[in-house]
Amino acid sequence: MGRYKPDLILIFVELNQKIMAGVNKVILLGNLGKDPESFTFENGVKKVSFSLATTESYKDKEGNRVDQTEWHNVVLWRGLADVAEKYLNKGSQVYVEGKIKTRAWDDKDGNKRYTTEIYADNMTMLGGKRDQSSAGAQEAKPSPVDDAPAPEDDLPF
Repeated sequence: MGRYKPDLILIFVELNQKIMAGVNKVILLGNLGKDPESFTFENGVKKVSFSLATTESYKDKEGNRVDQTEWHNVVLWRGLADVAEKYLNKGSQVYVEGKIKTRAWDDKDGNKRYTTEIYADNMTMLGGKRDQSSAGAQEAKPSPVDDAPAPEDDLPF
């Protein structure tokens, strides 16, 4: 320890304490278990929640594939809630990033209840358009521009 300056050790300890403050980051990619549930508060703020299934697969000792599904309660607020309410439904595949929050409340019998939720601050819808059975799905029709012949050019590739 004699070769390090005391000031350098102090800086390292302070930096280490700041780094060790903690990280609450969740990344999930899965499918909705049911249609999103929407609630709008009196002040106009919208909250949407849904269950999200994530599945991991592995092979057991006999070589059989085993699927293990976990269910997560996801909560979206404001603009993300609007998007989820409009475009997501049961089975939709989404990628979400957020943080874990645990809420506590007393039920009607006075028992303390807890729930753990993922408060998402980023969401990406995956999987493309749904099939014809989905509400609002329309067949894609080529635009008139697609029917026009490609312009000729003198590019060498």
